Amino acid sequence: QGQLLAKSWSSLLEGSAGATARSPIYSFNGRNVLTDPLWPHRLAWHGSTPRGGHARRRDCQGWRSSGRGEGLAAPLGEGRLLAGQRHNCSQA
Repeated sequence: QGQLLAKSWSSLLEGSAGATARSPIYSFNGRNVLTDPLWPHRLAWHGSTPRGGHARRRDCQGWRSSGRGEGLAAPLGEGRLLAGQRHNCSQA
């Protein structure tokens, strides 16, 4: 939607001062996921290590499982896209 999320790729991933945590983040259908009640958890599921590698045991079996496994997700709006918090794969 034309808004700046971060000044650089590294600032987005590392959460440096260049990341703009207050910018809206839109879903593919145009909803602001930081304020829309359809997105109660406000997470970016990624399954990556903090350095951007594949966290093999934390990607909900290649994003094919909604079972008991765990995936890594980051809270949106904090400016740290690859922050790794564990969440159950069955969580919407």
